[in-house]
Amino acid sequence: MKKVLSIAGSDPSGGAGIQADIKTISAHRMYAMSVETALTVQNTMGVHEVFGIPADFVKKQLEYVLEDIPPDAVKIGMLFSADTISCIAETLDKFGAKNIVLDPVMLSTSGKRLLDETAESILIKKLFPLSDLVTPNIHEAEKISGIKINSIEDIKKAASLLSKRCKGNVLVKGGHFGECIDVLYFENQFFIFEGKRINNPNTHGTGCTLSSAIACGLAAGKSIPESVMLAKEYVSGAIGAMLDIGKGRGPLDHFWNLK
Repeated sequence: MKKVLSIAGSDPSGGAGIQADIKTISAHRMYAMSVETALTVQNTMGVHEVFGIPADFVKKQLEYVLEDIPPDAVKIGMLFSADTISCIAETLDKFGAKNIVLDPVMLSTSGKRLLDETAESILIKKLFPLSDLVTPNIHEAEKISGIKINSIEDIKKAASLLSKRCKGNVLVKGGHFGECIDVLYFENQFFIFEGKRINNPNTHGTGCTLSSAIACGLAAGKSIPESVMLAKEYVSGAIGAMLDIGKGRGPLDHFWNLK
């Protein structure tokens, strides 16, 4: 059985973060492991509080997993602090972790900061170079690249700029120009992924789910473009299942493909 490790924050309502990652990995019939970086107070209506787990404790979680069960892929989500980022980067490098998918989570959809502002430069400096694929959304891509995104060409420019800070592969998510468009920059080429917009407001945890599904593809030995394509199909199915839970923006049906 292929093994995928999620390094991220916890969502007690079960729709995003570690919980979404474990569901996604399990739905791909792979073995899910997790290292928690933060606890949150949140539900489908938003994130209310964040408690960062001490960096030393995060490091111990990670070391104990890696020395016992080497993962076939690693998904990284919410990291919260500079110290935590440094510990994770050093430990992943030490153990030679492979197929790393980094989702540079900075803000929640409701606007709550999920990454300490002082930690952003550390994230780019220490974790980007270790990552086989970085998956920012439009707002994160704007912030990291320093350019305003108003068109597909802007997305391509931002992806190209970001690629110089990692191993060269960047997926910019959520370019909503007409249809839902994601742009992958891979091996100096652009791949455009267009998807039909699904009339369902319940999309809580979509970014977490997509990055985890991509990690599953890489764990299975698929290329980055194929992993992205299959992950987008999986997420579309999970949204299209029309699950309706909670009073706010509800979660996806992560197990739609097993029914």
